[in-house]
Amino acid sequence: MADNHGTRKPDVAVLPDFCSAASVFTLVVVAELVVVIDALAPDARMDWRGFATATAFVVWLALLASLLLCRLSPLLVRWPRAFAWPLAWAALVGLVALASAIVARLDHALGTALTPASGLRFVLDNTILTALLGAALLRYFYVLAEWRARLAAVARAQFDALQARIRPHFLYNSMNTVAALVRVDPDAAERTVEDLSELFRASLGADDKPSTLGAELGLMDRYLAIEQLRLGGRLEVQRDLGELPAGLEMPALLLQPLVENAVYHGIQPRREGGTLRIAGRRIAGAVEIEIANPLPDTAAPRRSGHGLDSVRRRIAYHFGERGALETRRDGDVFRVIVRLPCAS
Repeated sequence: MADNHGTRKPDVAVLPDFCSAASVFTLVVVAELVVVIDALAPDARMDWRGFATATAFVVWLALLASLLLCRLSPLLVRWPRAFAWPLAWAALVGLVALASAIVARLDHALGTALTPASGLRFVLDNTILTALLGAALLRYFYVLAEWRARLAAVARAQFDALQARIRPHFLYNSMNTVAALVRVDPDAAERTVEDLSELFRASLGADDKPSTLGAELGLMDRYLAIEQLRLGGRLEVQRDLGELPAGLEMPALLLQPLVENAVYHGIQPRREGGTLRIAGRRIAGAVEIEIANPLPDTAAPRRSGHGLDSVRRRIAYHFGERGALETRRDGDVFRVIVRLPCAS
């Protein structure tokens, strides 16, 4: 794929985080499964002592392999994927062969009889098994890394599209509000310009940089201050946020689009306006933020829901199954509930 200058982007390797607990756990589980399968084989003669010894050996190897791949990651990501993954596989196989040879030599020297009599056979069996399982495991990691990279690209593209859709009508309405306030209330007009500039500064600098819950709530308040000036008494805001962890890390511009969606599609179409309710609470291992708005008096045109889908995908990308976005319709009230993981 060519960039704007016509040059070809390097085919760099996309690697998973080999240093993560999930990667280490996967290697340990796969290694232990090999021992269990070997012990359950019909012709197996493995007693409990042999099972414990094999378990200790493979877990030790899995931890060594995790450490090796973790240390090699900064080097591997500089190589094209056609070389990076085979190098990772070769390093894994070489590590097991070397570790097996050392263990067999020590076992025979000490006379503990924990390994087969033929040290060469022990090394070859472990190396061949690692070559096969290592190839399959690295293939799994490769597919997982590619999937996460594509999910990140989709989330980034949808976020950009969401911003492009939000900015025009919000900017137009805000400029009209400023123009109306300049003569009658210059101080309010100045505050509105400051709030607007802060919102767009955050929007233009968001990219993939993380934000915090405190910062996101601040941006949400700036947006609502602008909309309350525009809608006047038609927009009432009720907040019940309690004691939320202001330093909780989260994606930038996650809450403001949801509040804008509630105002634009829920409050604004109603002749008498309505009340926007924002509540927050801590639950076991998570923070929940609920945004509730009344539904329009008349049936609104069916919307695509791209805004909610984009936020839902961003939450899924950053937090996985630990985060969620739920929508609910309770009578004439539409609720959006955001759940973000948080250390208790």
